[in-house]
Formats: sequence, C-alpha cells, structure tokens
Amino acid sequence: MKKIILTLLIAFGVLSMAVAKEFTAPNDDFVLIKGGTFTMGSPENEDWRSNDETQHKVTVSSFYMCKYEVTQKLYSEVTCKNPSNFKGDTLPVESITWLEAVEFCNALSKRDGRTPVYIINDGGRTVSWNRSADGYRLPTEAEWEYAARAGSTTPFYSKRVPGSDNVNFYGHYPYQIEQNYFNDSVLETGPGVYRGQTLPVGSFDPNPNGLYDIYGNVGEWCFDFYGDYGTGAAENPFGASAGTRRVNRGGGWNDFGKNLRSAYRAAAEQNTPLYNVGIRLVCNADDSVKGLVTTTETKTTAGSSVKKALIIYYSWGGNTRGVAKEIAKQTGYDSIELELVKPYSKNYSTVLNEAQRDQHKQARPELKTKIDKAKWAEYDTIILGYPNWWASIPMPIATLLESYDFTGKRIMPFCSHGGGRFGQSLTAIAKLAPNAKLGEGLSIHYSGGPSLPKDVAKWLSASGIKTK
Repeated sequence: MKKIILTLLIAFGVLSMAVAKEFTAPNDDFVLIKGGTFTMGSPENEDWRSNDETQHKVTVSSFYMCKYEVTQKLYSEVTCKNPSNFKGDTLPVESITWLEAVEFCNALSKRDGRTPVYIINDGGRTVSWNRSADGYRLPTEAEWEYAARAGSTTPFYSKRVPGSDNVNFYGHYPYQIEQNYFNDSVLETGPGVYRGQTLPVGSFDPNPNGLYDIYGNVGEWCFDFYGDYGTGAAENPFGASAGTRRVNRGGGWNDFGKNLRSAYRAAAEQNTPLYNVGIRLVCNADDSVKGLVTTTETKTTAGSSVKKALIIYYSWGGNTRGVAKEIAKQTGYDSIELELVKPYSKNYSTVLNEAQRDQHKQARPELKTKIDKAKWAEYDTIILGYPNWWASIPMPIATLLESYDFTGKRIMPFCSHGGGRFGQSLTAIAKLAPNAKLGEGLSIHYSGGPSLPKDVAKWLSASGIKTK
C-alpha cells in the first residue's frame, strides 16, 4: 500500500510540474486565440498565390492577441516619439522598423510590470526570445496566419472577397481584378474607394476571432526571418535562426486585394521603416512553450558609400525613363534601359493584359539587353527603376534580378506609380535579391511634374550620393 501511495504521489508531483502556469490577458483589448492545428500556406490553385506559400500542417499553442493594431498614441506614450507618415492618435503607428517594434514590446512590458520577451545584443543584429516570458511580443508568422484565418481555408477568412467597405486597402483593385480589368462586373466584389492613407484602428468589423484590421490599414511585423517553409509538419515554428529579411503580414492601405490574402508573405530588412507596416501585439497565454530562441541578422557585404553606380531601369510609357534621365543628369552615372527580346505592346489596353498575364504566371521575359558580367562586378550600387505594375515589379525586372549576382550590392529602387507608391514591389525585390542591401526608395507619381529635379536631389542627398 505504501508503495502504491508513493507511486501516486510521485505521479501527482510530475503532473503538477507539467501543468503550465497560466497568464492573464493584459487588458480587455486582448482576445484569447485558442491553440490548434491548421494548414498554413495556400493551395496551388489559389489565384495569385506566390511559390513561397507551400502548404504544411502547423500546430500553435494558445496565445493572446490584441484586437487592434498599436496606435500612435500608445507608441508615443511609451517611446516619446512618433515616426508615422500619417499623424493621428487613433491611427496605427507605421514607418517603424522591425527592430523598433521589438524594442517597443520590451519597453511596454517593463511599463506594465511584465517580463520583457526579447534580449537585444550587437546593436540589434542578434535578438533572442525568451519563449516562456509573459511580456508583449510580435506574433510568429504561424500565429498570425492561424489567427487571421479563424478556421478558414479560403484566400480570406470571409466567405465573400473583402472590398473597401470592410477593409482599408487600394479599393480600386479588389481580388482578381487584374484578369478582369475591362469586365469587373464578373467580380464577386467590385472596385471601391481608395483612401490613400491609414484609418483609425477598429474602423471595420472584426474577423471571427475578434481581430480588427487583420487585413489592410497597415501590415504587421512578425518575429520570423523570411525563408522557405518546407513541407513537414511543425509545432510552434518561429522561422530561421538567421536571415536578411523579416516578415510582415496582412497588407496595408496601399495594397491590392491579392496581397491581403491570409497566406501572402511580405518581407523587408529589419532596419527598414515602411510607411504601410506597423505592429499588432501578442503575449503568451501560459508558459508551456519554453526555451530561448536566438536569431541573427546576416549582414550583407554592401558598403555604406557609393564607389561606382549603375542606373538600370525598365520603362514602358516613358515616366520611369524620365526619372532615370534626371538621376543620370544629376549624378553622371552610367545608365542602361532594359529592352525585351519580345517587347510588350505599345497599346495601353493590350499591355495591361500582357503585364498582368506575365505577373500572374510569374513569367520571366527574355532580356535583349545584356551586361558583361565582369563590367557588372565593378558596380557596388544599382539604382533600379521601374513602373509600379499591379502593385509589384514588372516581370522584366524579375528577370534582371535573377540573371545577375546582386550579392554585396546596394540596390536603390525608384518607381513611377499612379497612386500606390511602391505597392509590394520592395518585397518582390527583397525576395529575389536576398543578399543585397536595399537602400531608401524614391516613388514618383507618374512623371513627377515640375518638382521632379528637387525630389530626385533630395533623395540622392538623403542616400549619401553626391550630385554634379
């Protein structure tokens, strides 16, 4: 009998030790996202999917997630600064880097008496995550997608494709409009309003998990380095231990409908502030997931100064060409315009169809323009120009990025656009040239007008480039 009692006591003790310590929600703005298993990524037949959305089974533990994106009011209260492009206490904070986001999480944790989650070393190059701490943190990619999907397996959590009546995005371009541009009456959700700026958080109805603005308004930084998912099942994944780009999810105020999808992945360097990316906070529901995860930013070999630069660009209607010529005029740098073996049509209606067709297929049109590899190696900086086509880069630019070695080079992007600024073109460049350093970009509305020389000069100066 004594042996039985002793065995039971030992078993009870082990069971007690195994029971996780539960944490309370910080306040009523946080909702409990109950853990479970889901299929992360998108099926191969999902329209406008990217090839980095490989489906695989993922299990996540329960966690708390804030109903709202972090407001400028809260961010400025904690940090005493507000870098946002659009100003307003109830607007989401944006134009912050990933590193500033994790620093904010730690500062807010200290203010609220919670254990800071992150350990930041080497000027932010190395960031460790105490996975059992109760402080505020960024969601992992898996947590974000699990919470956004709310049990759905379709491109969006809603049965109906979202429009500008319930999401703040580039409402003129809802999901699947690209292939139906001249017959949008066939779309489930037609074109709507494009507001061109952020809105107060919580402006629309929440998703089934009670989360507002999970699509649109601003994208939301995640903890993970960008990389391939793989196909194996995973439990509480947190991304690669090293990388050059951090992930953000959900799309922003200037994104097309295709980039609001639950599976869409955007990425940028962790020290890059983006005017359409902010923060949504999460924290642990208990301490069942333990351990210390250390991640390290892989440094590119690109220098901070420009020794020899090349202006290389693709232009269809002439707007990008005009910007490129102004840059060349002010700098004296070499300049090359990309030409195709099979050029796109000169007819506007036709080229729209051709451009979206190639982007839909992720085609790589052959370049007539060839650059000697030895000559290419001499340039440490590439000033890369293109028109914003369908919220991304034209496919000739994708061909260029995959045809030449950008390792150790600094890319300075510039684009002409009709209202969406860079769209997701910077993410496309970041993914296709992961070992390059992305510098500050310049977006020009159409041809730029009379202010173009001044705008170019200001950009060049901010980028440390001397003009003639």
